Amino acid sequence: MKFRFTNITYIAAALVVLTMCNACSDDFVDINSQDENSEDYFNSETDYQSALVGAYDLLQASYVNVMIGEIASSNTLAGGESAIDVPGFQQIDNMSHTPQNDNLRDVWNWMFAGVNRANFILEFKDKTDFPNRNNVIGQATFLRAYYYFELTKFFGDVPLAVDERLLFGDQNEVDRTPSSEVYAQIEMDLQFAIDNLPTVQSETGRITKGAAQALLGKVFLYQDKFGQAAVLLDNVIGSMNYDLVMDYSTLFENDNENNIESVFEVQYTDVEGAGFGCLQCSEGNVAVGFNGPRTFNGPLFESGFSFNVPTQGSYDLFEDDDTRKDVAILNIDQFIVDNADFNNGAGVTFVEGFNHTGFFNRKYIPRVGDANTGDQNLTNPNNYRAIRFADVLLMAAEAHNRGAGMDAIARTYLNRVRLRAAQPEIMSSGTDLTNAIYNERRRELMGEGQFFFDQVRTNRAAQEIEGFTNGKNEIFPIPLIEIQLAGNRWEQNAGY
Repeated sequence: MKFRFTNITYIAAALVVLTMCNACSDDFVDINSQDENSEDYFNSETDYQSALVGAYDLLQASYVNVMIGEIASSNTLAGGESAIDVPGFQQIDNMSHTPQNDNLRDVWNWMFAGVNRANFILEFKDKTDFPNRNNVIGQATFLRAYYYFELTKFFGDVPLAVDERLLFGDQNEVDRTPSSEVYAQIEMDLQFAIDNLPTVQSETGRITKGAAQALLGKVFLYQDKFGQAAVLLDNVIGSMNYDLVMDYSTLFENDNENNIESVFEVQYTDVEGAGFGCLQCSEGNVAVGFNGPRTFNGPLFESGFSFNVPTQGSYDLFEDDDTRKDVAILNIDQFIVDNADFNNGAGVTFVEGFNHTGFFNRKYIPRVGDANTGDQNLTNPNNYRAIRFADVLLMAAEAHNRGAGMDAIARTYLNRVRLRAAQPEIMSSGTDLTNAIYNERRRELMGEGQFFFDQVRTNRAAQEIEGFTNGKNEIFPIPLIEIQLAGNRWEQNAGY
């Protein structure tokens, strides 16, 4: 779907009017653009659907959230060409980031852009009635909840706007809202989505009831509301609408997107390129190009910028017979040995980057055969599996184990994931089972941007991340420019 939204205002970058870029999702139809300020807007379902595409669009910009979720954790190092390549990533890797960090500002800007696009729809949700109205509004409320969940995970207390856009001038009045209140709104939004979304949508990539249930379960888990999380996640599992893809080696290939394991998937395409001047304009998955080996010449994969490189410890976390090991992480030295005959015996070549470990994030690196329109490193069509059924199983296992101590149910869910990976069943209980679930989440979701937030919410970050300071690094600093443009009324997060 191609749809251009112009002159959308949002709190990012001083709450100023900003021209936004193209929107897209893989399987939506083309829709002509319209002026958001038109008095004749939101008079038909077509108007609402067009605005909804704009709200979906900012999901694609969440690639940076995913990268930071790995780089900030103990899974990966920043990588890149040198120690000054994308300084924001290097600082986050070293836990030396400050309020003047371009990558964190991107998260703030782009997620608030998503909030504002969703609120644009919800501001006029009662203007026009049409048969599919509740479905459209349910998708918009999910998107607002998703963007706010990302913002709260990263920054804690953030300005909360409900059913109205944050416009130019609001920076003089709006304040940060306690994260507990933001979470309460997220919960209400997701419950509305659950009550109004269908189990299956007519277009691939649109949000479903199951996605809303899974996200609300995750939101409850992040707040240690284990009983409520268990109920929601059990509902997703019991619906029989999802299952594990038994051949894990195919799970992240581009010809196996939106499969039975996909509960919620961010859609990307490589039909329209972008540039470094507007990374959020790319309709491709920018993280994929960033993750690939530098100047790579070999089979299966293409070149990238060698960021977000897994550590030796991450690779060693897998048992040798774990079927996920070499699907999650590319061991470049072994790959070279295995493909010694490539190019008439010349073999595989690449250039080592900064922090070279010998490993790359195989789930999200460029594949051979993509169109890669424009700059191929910025326009990769690899969808991001934002919520997988395996994640649901492991969240449910944790909720049952840490909540009511229903360890038998927790083991059943955990062992479904382990058996798919050809690993023996876990028979432990109590704290030992809790730790087994934590370790399984790390292995199963390696490279998917979740580990840092798992470490933080389970109070393990200080023990596992070098340089992490308790009481500070659980959240990131509010971008300095946002505080300044709010008249220095906002208090910076502790320690920054």
